[in-house]
Order: sequence, then structure tokens, then C-alpha cells
Amino acid sequence: MFDKIVIANRGEIALRILRACKELGIKVVAVHSEADRDLKHVRLADESVCIGPAASADSYLNIPAIISAAEVTDAEAIHPGYGFLSENADFAEKVKQSGFVFIGPNAETIRMMGDKISAKNAMIAAGVPCVPGNNNPLSDDHKKNLKLAQEIGYPVIIKAAGGGGGRGMRTVHTESTLLNAIAMTKAEAGSAFGNATVYMEKFLEDPRHIEFQVLADTHGNAIHLGERDCSMQRRHQKVVEEAPAPGITEEQRRFIGERCAKACKDIGYLGAGTFEFLYEKGEFYFIEMNTRVQVEHPVTEMVTGIDIVKEQLRIAAGEPLSVTQDQVKIQGHAIECRLNAEDPVTFMPCPGTINQFHMPGGPGIRCETHIYNGYKVPPYYDSMIGKLIAHGESRKSAIARMNTALSEIIIDGIKTNIPLQHDIMNDSAFVAGGQNIHYLEKKLGIY
Repeated sequence: MFDKIVIANRGEIALRILRACKELGIKVVAVHSEADRDLKHVRLADESVCIGPAASADSYLNIPAIISAAEVTDAEAIHPGYGFLSENADFAEKVKQSGFVFIGPNAETIRMMGDKISAKNAMIAAGVPCVPGNNNPLSDDHKKNLKLAQEIGYPVIIKAAGGGGGRGMRTVHTESTLLNAIAMTKAEAGSAFGNATVYMEKFLEDPRHIEFQVLADTHGNAIHLGERDCSMQRRHQKVVEEAPAPGITEEQRRFIGERCAKACKDIGYLGAGTFEFLYEKGEFYFIEMNTRVQVEHPVTEMVTGIDIVKEQLRIAAGEPLSVTQDQVKIQGHAIECRLNAEDPVTFMPCPGTINQFHMPGGPGIRCETHIYNGYKVPPYYDSMIGKLIAHGESRKSAIARMNTALSEIIIDGIKTNIPLQHDIMNDSAFVAGGQNIHYLEKKLGIY
């Protein structure tokens, strides 16, 4: 096991990684921007290094500064968390070239999965079901593109091969708008991702978003930890996640999960990862793979009892998985509400000082956050300030516990989305389960 690692992230995920390291006896180096000197994990770390100004480009995205921090503190490995550089193949490559261990998959795998076209082709080869469409970049041949759309059948969706975060996608319902949509998506993709390559797929009109958690080690073992439902979304951003997904049978779970595990072996995957699917009319369609730990990993941990972050650390250190597929059991139900420093109606970010913070408790409640009384939420980063997770013996029990926890939590001094989360937990359609990815936006009147 490692003696010391660098956590190349901030906020609640950095604190989550620090706690896992402490349990395994690993010393922690916290890197931080000038604006983040007072983060909780920075205060709790064995060592800390300031890597630049508040702007992410000058700090958390500054590869030389992060690697230098690892060098001056004699660390052995770097954990990227999620966001920032976590799926940056160049970063993973430079970490390795500098003599450190990147806690995640190798650069080649990140590149393969980061390109939606190569990822889709790899999944097809592994027997993972994919959305109908072309598996090659769209050319500038207008006639060929019009014919392809006709063969797939409208509506279709044009996607950026290097896209992510809900950007670089455009839905096309009629032939008359297709060519303009392709041109606009190419321009957007080139500007946002530095890669103008786009492809075309069938647009599924009422799907759910269901994803499978996987773990793979250096000893040829790969397992899945079941699925999560992440269909409560606003502008392609997840708001509520849960495990297991309502209405998914054990047979479906085994069928897709086994194919995801096989795909990991086929592509030489290493570490924790997530296969994301659209699910419609009883069928799963692969859309992308996230080559990192997910924001919503706690719901899977709650229903399986497996610490995904500690598994990441063990895998990176060369140890085998601590469990086999036969030992993975889904017990009860877990729901996660993302807590954001934002106006619950306008969704505008609301940075500022937290005058009072009271964490909820009780059976089955887990609160992951870096905030504390007097903490100043900075305006420079994502508005998420924590996650509230509730576990119960049934979905009904988990919802009831979440409602209680949302009633108990106090975050005073800034606006948060807690009222919205309360509203979702008491929404009859959500309580019934199985709503599609458009449901929340329709409820909010923005779809």
C-alpha cells in the first residue's frame, strides 16, 4: 500500500478520499488554490501545498504544479477525484512519466473512452448494447448524412465525439434542419473540446438514465456493483440518484452487469468506472463510460457495503479486488440528493459565508460535505457543496428517511437547493419511481 498520496481535487470528494486514506494508513498531501486554504481536507491533511490562484486553469488544472507538489512532498501516487483532470489522458500519462502512480485507468484507456466513437466501437465489440446509429465520424458529404439520418429514422441526435457534461449535443426532428445542426454541433465541439468530430445516433425520446458501477484490478478481475438510476436531471446535470434502479430485474442486472465486466477485461480497464446507459422500453443502450469515481458512488456503497474509494487505492497499489462477483449483494435502497449553493428557483449560484450548519443524522443517513460554520463558499468553482444520502430496507423507507434528513439539515447564510430536493422527494411521480430524464425539467417548466 502507498505511504503517501496527493489528492488533486477540492471540496467533498477530496475529503472523502482523505478519509479513505486515513483508514488505510496512507498519509495525505492536499493541493489547493489560494481561495481554498480553509477547506476542511486541507486542514486535516498531513501536508498541504498551494498550487496557484483561485482560477481552476491556474491551480486545479495546472498539471506541472500538481506534479511538482508530488515531487516536493515525496508522494507516491496522485488521486484525481472527479471533474478537473480526472479524465484527462495527458495528465494520467504525465503522472506516470514523472514516476508516480495515477489512481485510475491508464492514459490509453481514458483516451479510448473519452472519444465517444471509439468507446462505442469498443462496447459493440464487447457485446454491450448501444444506441442505433453510425459508428464513424460524420463527413462533409451532405447527401450521405441525409441518407444516414433517413436510415436511422427521425428524430436523431448529433453528438460531439469528445463531448461531455451535457454539451456538444443537438437533437434533429426534421430533414430540413439536419445539415445546419451538424454544422453548428461541429463548430461548438471544436470550440469547447478542441475536437470538431461529431457522429449521429437515434434520439430516444423518453429514456431513463441508468448506469453500472464497475471495478477492475491488475490481476484480471473485473466485477460490477449493480446499477444506479440518475434520471432526475436538469440540463443534463444529475440532481437525484438512487440504487438500485426502480423496476430493473435481477436478470437484467446480471445480463448488463456481466457485459460491462467483460468489456473491462477486453479493454484492459483498471480501477473504478461507470458504464452509462439510456433505458427505454425494457432495452439498455450504452452512451458513454466515465473513467473515474462518480459523484453518486455513495448510493452504491450503501447498498453493497463496498468502499469504492478504498478499492481504487488498493487497485492502484497492485492489490486484487477485495470481493468477488458472487460476494456482491444488493441490500435495501439508497437515495442521494446533491446539495448546491444555488437559488432553488432560478438556479443561480449563491456563494457566500455559511453562518450556521447543522448536519442531519439518524439511521441510514450519510452526509458528505466539506462545509462548516463560518466557511466561505467561493464563487470560482462548481456550486455543489455536499451530498445527502439515505439508506433504508426499501425505497419507501429511503425516501422517508431522506425527507426527515432534509427537514433536519440547516445551511444558513446562503441559498441552497434543499427546497427543490424536498419537493422532489414528495412528488407523487418520483415516489412511484421510474420517471424518464425529461421529467424534472417538465415539472420545473423548462422543457
